[in-house]
Amino acid sequence: MERIELIGQSGHSSNPNLGHSALEAMSALLTNLLLLRQQWQSQYANDLFTVPYPTLNLGCIHGGDNPNRICGQCSLEFDLRPLPSMSIEQLRIDIAKQIQATATKYQVQFNYQPLYEDIPAFEQADHSPLVKLVEKLTGHSCEAIAFATEAPYIQQIVGDTLVLGAGSINQAHQPNEFLPLSQIVPYTLLLRQLISHYCL
Repeated sequence: MERIELIGQSGHSSNPNLGHSALEAMSALLTNLLLLRQQWQSQYANDLFTVPYPTLNLGCIHGGDNPNRICGQCSLEFDLRPLPSMSIEQLRIDIAKQIQATATKYQVQFNYQPLYEDIPAFEQADHSPLVKLVEKLTGHSCEAIAFATEAPYIQQIVGDTLVLGAGSINQAHQPNEFLPLSQIVPYTLLLRQLISHYCL
């Protein structure tokens, strides 16, 4: 999750020459970010995911203080979800270039920073022994998921890693989030089988 703030010069709307509109600059920047998203989506793809391309969601925008004043400040917060093969650092460089070009054209200043520390995209090879064992024990093929977990950090420490558990992402982050009781016993059995295989 990232934040861009554009700082212009406010002034009375009766004379546009009195200021530099951060809102007009942000409008141009939004167009450029959407074009950048389109470029990434034509360049990167992974058919293992339900959404097989990187996403950039324009989440919220705030700016201005009065209809008859030139907007002096405008901020945008957005969500960027790259695929495992993409470099977050390079994506930020691409975004920063768009911001710099827009800021120069519209004579505004800018701040660009992440809202939170980024989480690396995670991928586990489908031919790993862990994947094959879990597929055998569950009778299900592994698949890709499009949400963040601690898996990339665990993988850096222990190697082969899976996101595995009872429940469904469809219930996550909801007022009635729940885990069906019917899934607890089968999941407990699976954990016992994995412990037996790797530890006993």
